[in-house]
Amino acid sequence: MDSHGQDEQQVVWIVVRSEIGPLMLAATSDGLVNVVFHATEAVRDRALDRLAARLGAAPVEDPGAPVLAEAIRQLRAYFAGERHDFDLPLDWSLISGFNRQVLRELAAGVPYGTVVGYGDLAGRVGQPGGAQAVGAAMGANPLPVVVPCHRVVESDGGIGGFGGGLETKRKLLALEGVLPEPLF
Repeated sequence: MDSHGQDEQQVVWIVVRSEIGPLMLAATSDGLVNVVFHATEAVRDRALDRLAARLGAAPVEDPGAPVLAEAIRQLRAYFAGERHDFDLPLDWSLISGFNRQVLRELAAGVPYGTVVGYGDLAGRVGQPGGAQAVGAAMGANPLPVVVPCHRVVESDGGIGGFGGGLETKRKLLALEGVLPEPLF
């Protein structure tokens, strides 16, 4: 408990190696709260500072935390092509409103090996014509890979943008069989 008699939120984190580079995973007692691409020391430190400011608790490195261990297990299975869906508790507290609505629809309604257009996803949440807003929601996704924003593409067939970089998006889509493997 904190000095005001409220339970203090504990945030645990770890950096793991993956086929798309180092990923920082962070979790609260409610579930996985953040996945950060390209988690070099500098990127990790900025992410930890943001988490501390947003969640009101200094994150603690804890590779043994059960929610992190399960997230690592499921991510390894995903990258090995053995898992198509994640079954993890998620803490949605870093996202709200329209962005949360869009990301929940994405997580529930766009399965492995498929893609959806920004505009199509906007229509699914009752905002036809809201493709740009969906793009902003994808950019704000605190749980990439697990909440698969890499599956959202442009309606004209373009790959669209991606917070983890276009090469990372291509690798994820190739893993899921949507794009051919890059030649180099």
